[in-house]
Amino acid sequence: MKTQQLWLTASASALVWCGAAQAQTTAPASQDNTKAGPVQEVVVTAERRSTNLQNTAIAATVLTAQDLARNGVFSVDQLQFISPSLTVDNFGQGNDVDIRGIGKGEHNTQTGTGVVTYRDGVATFPGYIQEEPYYDIQSVEVLRGPQGTFSGQNATGGALIVNTNNPVIGGGYDGYVLGHYGNYNDTGVQGAVNLPINDKLAARLSVNTEYRNSFYNISGPWKGDGDVKWFSTRFSLLWQPTPELKVLWKTDLNYLDNGGYFGNAIINATTGKLNGTKNLFDFSNNYGQYATDYEGRSILKVDYVPSSGIDFRSVTGYQIGRTAWTGDIDGTANGPLNYAIDEAVDETLWSQEFNIISPDKGPITWIVGAYYQHNFYNFPSNQFDVAVPPGGVDEELNGTNSTHSAAVFGQVTFKLPANFELQVGLRYSDWATNNHVFYNVPEYASTFGYPIYNDQNERGVNSTGKVTLNWNMNRDNFLYAFIATGAKPGGLNTYVYFTYPYNTPGPFRQEYVTDYEVGWKSRLFNNHVHLQLGAYYNDFKHFQVIVPIPNNPLLSTEGNDPTSTKLYGLEGSLQATFGDFQLNSGLGLEHSSLGKFYSEDPRVATSAAVCNVASGPATGVCFNLQGHPQTYAPDFTFNFNALYNFRMDNGDKITPNINYAYISGQWGTLFDNRSQGDRLTPRRLLGASIAWTHGTITTTLYGTNLTNDQYVSALLSPIQLAGAPRQFGVSVMKVF
Repeated sequence: MKTQQLWLTASASALVWCGAAQAQTTAPASQDNTKAGPVQEVVVTAERRSTNLQNTAIAATVLTAQDLARNGVFSVDQLQFISPSLTVDNFGQGNDVDIRGIGKGEHNTQTGTGVVTYRDGVATFPGYIQEEPYYDIQSVEVLRGPQGTFSGQNATGGALIVNTNNPVIGGGYDGYVLGHYGNYNDTGVQGAVNLPINDKLAARLSVNTEYRNSFYNISGPWKGDGDVKWFSTRFSLLWQPTPELKVLWKTDLNYLDNGGYFGNAIINATTGKLNGTKNLFDFSNNYGQYATDYEGRSILKVDYVPSSGIDFRSVTGYQIGRTAWTGDIDGTANGPLNYAIDEAVDETLWSQEFNIISPDKGPITWIVGAYYQHNFYNFPSNQFDVAVPPGGVDEELNGTNSTHSAAVFGQVTFKLPANFELQVGLRYSDWATNNHVFYNVPEYASTFGYPIYNDQNERGVNSTGKVTLNWNMNRDNFLYAFIATGAKPGGLNTYVYFTYPYNTPGPFRQEYVTDYEVGWKSRLFNNHVHLQLGAYYNDFKHFQVIVPIPNNPLLSTEGNDPTSTKLYGLEGSLQATFGDFQLNSGLGLEHSSLGKFYSEDPRVATSAAVCNVASGPATGVCFNLQGHPQTYAPDFTFNFNALYNFRMDNGDKITPNINYAYISGQWGTLFDNRSQGDRLTPRRLLGASIAWTHGTITTTLYGTNLTNDQYVSALLSPIQLAGAPRQFGVSVMKVF
């Protein structure tokens, strides 16, 4: 599994990173910045300006570097164990993120993501190369609910905002070095240093490395090398020639060799029954395994703020990447199946955003902006083959897919009497997608006249936004109510082989969500407790899902749920600090229900009769899915983290830490068929660490998934992929 290796670094630095993050910014390395006072205020950047989370009308979990470390969060996969209503289905190179059951319901390139990830202000690849590690991080923001005004398209479920540490002009040669070693021969070194150049220029260099043996006991004709080998680096340059002008340039490079990600067959080929979760790491296969990502990203952010206080901002991003995967996709070396995949995709993403941001003060504040993005996929010749089996039926794809998006947006805030506030935001988007591909099945080329050429175009527009009424009741209590909307573009289906041109699927439609939400945020007990509570109701339309073709159910295509899904729930978060004791906790309750929706489950039985998605009719094989829950929408999520600092007379500090996360069971398909493995069992993750800080050196003993909970992290039919097993080890960090 691709992101699982970071569980090591996560808990290894669980209490260590606190001191590192502080030393990297303003504090001397020898200074203990742990305050025995109130909860520290946190900042959210979701609306293109820095605002206090406790006074911002948004449902969000904001994680500082200290929070990430305490909870063992160093990759997107682990965010689900610290934020309410968030699930991440870990497919390795592809991570399908869902918030409140809305995001990416299908694991493929044609389905867009519904939870967009920003890194340092730039939208990243939509769903792939997401295992990029979190290191030298300033903060991570998990935004729940549609973010249609500022994040735009592909934010129907929410958004993730990752901010890394910037260089400090006038600072010293501050930084840290961290090394760790754990079971599975898990070894890594990371570090960062601030490089002051002069009074107008500074740089920062960060590095992360990781090596780990495979979690899997692999047998079968192929054994190979399933070890993980990672290297990442980031170089940043900050130039401020005048007080008005600031220029920040960052470049990230990632080489992520994951060895391969392995999965057992959901159904045992010999017994015909579920394999269960007792032997998820004993894997037998008869095809090669390879899984490696290469990625580079360069960001240029320019802020010009004249004496008027208006911020003229430009954010430019350019990203190139290659994801390559070879795998055994039937999950066994035995039985009649022998399915395999051998694919490589090159991706280039260019984006440009302009903002004009008013000063923060005044009776009216506003933001206007424009955005453009071009994403280009290239499927190289002879490098994309789905084989069922190899040498029998090889579907080979070659060509390109490109998507374009252009938008204008803005938000205005009006200060009203009695501490009320009205916010109105709107975004207009124009998008297009184009397929210029061909595919063939060499074994049947002479019979069916392959290759099949596919040149398709689709274009659409949408308007999204948010209307909010805020009330700053007093200094410690903030209430809000809003209506927000979001949209995810539609896309194109390729022709279904062996049926061309008779079954030519058309494009699938855009998704839309309307979110009705109320919330209360409070500072309690003289600011020693921060509380956030919220309730929401979502009307989710046109869910993009793979379904059997109505008149040929043995073949499937991307379609839309013809009716709305209703999702509603409650969420709460709490942060508390009393002296040397700290507690963080989150809770999410949700209910979801599909509208009328008919489909056949080809794993069970099909019929020659047409099963129309909107009208059925209902039969023994054409099922009405009305009332079924949304996929990847657990009813209950809960997490907490607690620590206490024991201070010694000699200045040393001993800090025990415990964290726990629970995600209730969820469904991987709309059919809710337990006999086919559709039910993902609950996830129960217990972690702990104890850190000894002596001067500028901190040594930590850590453990994650201490109960060795065996759970399925994702379904990739017909296989199931395992979550990370128990890990433990030691880390040592030096700050300077």
